[in-house]
Amino acid sequence: MFQVTFPDGKVLSPAQPLTLQDLIRQLGKDVAKKVLTAEVDGLPRDLTYRLDHDASVRLITADSPEGLAQIRHSAAHVLAEAVLELFPGTRFAYGPAVEDGFYYDVDSPTPITADDLPKIEKAMKRIIKANRPFVRHELNRAQAEEKYRDDPYKLDNIARAQGDVLSFYEQGAFSDLCRGPHVPSTAKAGEVKVMSLAGAYWHGDAKEKQLTRIYGTAFATQEELNQYLERLEEAKKRDHRTLGKQLDLFSTQPDVGPGLILWHPNGAFIRHKVEEFWKEEHLKRGYRLLYTPHIASEAVYQRSGHLQNYGDMMYSPMDIDGSPYRVKPMNCPGHILIYNANVHSYRDLPLRWCELGTVYRYEPSGTLHGMLRVRGFTQDDSHIFCTPEQAEGEINLVLDLMEHMMQVFGYRYKAFLATRPAKAIGTEAQWEMATNALQTVLEKRGMPFVTDPGGGVFYGPKIDIKLVDALGREWQGPTTQLDFNLPERFAVEYVGADNLRHQVVMLHRTVLGSMERFVGGLVEHYGGDFPLWLAPLQARVLSVTENSASYAQEVNARLLAAGLRSEADTRSDKIGAKIRDGELSRIPALLVVGDREREAGTTTLRRRLLGDQGSQVVDSLIASLVAEDQARRLPPKPVK
Repeated sequence: MFQVTFPDGKVLSPAQPLTLQDLIRQLGKDVAKKVLTAEVDGLPRDLTYRLDHDASVRLITADSPEGLAQIRHSAAHVLAEAVLELFPGTRFAYGPAVEDGFYYDVDSPTPITADDLPKIEKAMKRIIKANRPFVRHELNRAQAEEKYRDDPYKLDNIARAQGDVLSFYEQGAFSDLCRGPHVPSTAKAGEVKVMSLAGAYWHGDAKEKQLTRIYGTAFATQEELNQYLERLEEAKKRDHRTLGKQLDLFSTQPDVGPGLILWHPNGAFIRHKVEEFWKEEHLKRGYRLLYTPHIASEAVYQRSGHLQNYGDMMYSPMDIDGSPYRVKPMNCPGHILIYNANVHSYRDLPLRWCELGTVYRYEPSGTLHGMLRVRGFTQDDSHIFCTPEQAEGEINLVLDLMEHMMQVFGYRYKAFLATRPAKAIGTEAQWEMATNALQTVLEKRGMPFVTDPGGGVFYGPKIDIKLVDALGREWQGPTTQLDFNLPERFAVEYVGADNLRHQVVMLHRTVLGSMERFVGGLVEHYGGDFPLWLAPLQARVLSVTENSASYAQEVNARLLAAGLRSEADTRSDKIGAKIRDGELSRIPALLVVGDREREAGTTTLRRRLLGDQGSQVVDSLIASLVAEDQARRLPPKPVK
């Protein structure tokens, strides 16, 4: 007899060895139906795993993140079986679960096109309905190499796998090297949708063969799948590249180069308002503005460690007077050199310095994505120089600023504590001290966070904030990094109360990220319907007839005098066409004036997202719009 303990404290005492599936049946039919896999002493296991010793067991169900990932991984194997059935001779490379579904990279003797996707999906559903078991078997390395000697992808994966005993999973005619675990059978692989095709190089190397990547998704229920597909449709409508063109916000052009943003007047104005707000909030909190050059001697990046640890993301050197120079990938070395230009006492600290600094980093062309992934971008960068005793308080102030700004923009957020990566500089003691400092702040604030093992930057751990937009999607946003390493490399010091020199603690932080990514994210977050304070054009006055054109100009002049961004549309077009143009331009306020309004000294207001708001006294309306603008209120919620 041995004991099995569950997280809720429940204990079972089997009299003899049994599988997890048989064990779970003892908990009742309803529980057994929901369980997909389990963790035994912290290790993931299939339900066919045989228990014969004391163990702690955690059950994994479809309503957990692990369960959904296992559904999708299993669905990827179903996809592979369907492809093999429809395209005999196909070979398979990778088939992982990813954030929104799964994919498989395949090498098919017959080209697979978008027209084939419905056939693949139909075959998948047939395999799911057949309820075929996922069967795990193990081979030693020599047996695996012999069995798959004619498959270069399998042999490569075998060579990269760890351990002498390798696990494989089979269902139907398909088999693949896989750590597992998998759901019990194809019937548990969820409700599936085959989404799209793309090209993908083997191992991501452009020198290798190009494979076909087939994307799909899976959810536990049809309702969840339908909701996801609806969100995708809404996301397409909100795509910042589409809206950016419609609203004339930005462009990328071959004559300039990929990943380099041209800000058009409308987009530039939105950026200006964001930066104006950013500067206002920083100056109120004791920050001072800096500017640093776009290029610098390569020597400074050698000293900072960027060249050794970040060189593949930096652009090639330029020869200037016989010395190599680089366009800057980071703002921090310049800020450090400004600090070191003078001697600082402990009485001077903390020093909070900030810069809207443009940097340049090489991103592979395949990763570029509108404004969200670019090669040149402006960071809302800041570096705080403080004593060790001040660090916790300064991190708290950074998080206060972040929370205020996210509230104004209408974002929810999630916090992550990113720890030491494999490629790092500095001692273990420094990393432990820095990580503990960040964790302490999060815990004292009561801010929930998830640990991101290895997610730190090479010079220190960080708090990453993921912004959650109107569709529930996560965007990389603010970050706070505690750095003991660069101050040591550059001898960044202060004179203490003891008249001795001490090394500063340096905080790197952004509260928005990059202006390109942040504004691009705002376009999608608001669906192009910017709040009044950010809208390039806040109001348009529409004349109904020629007789009311002069009154439209008068009302527009009053709006402009109040500091609002407005224009008058006195064209001879019908009022319906003018309203439609205003709606397509997503102007927050449309003021309709005709003979009746002219005589009464009023206007009929149409608010974007709300529709007709009826007759308004002009002065009262202007006061209301000014108050909304100054308060930086969020856009109104749409009328259903």
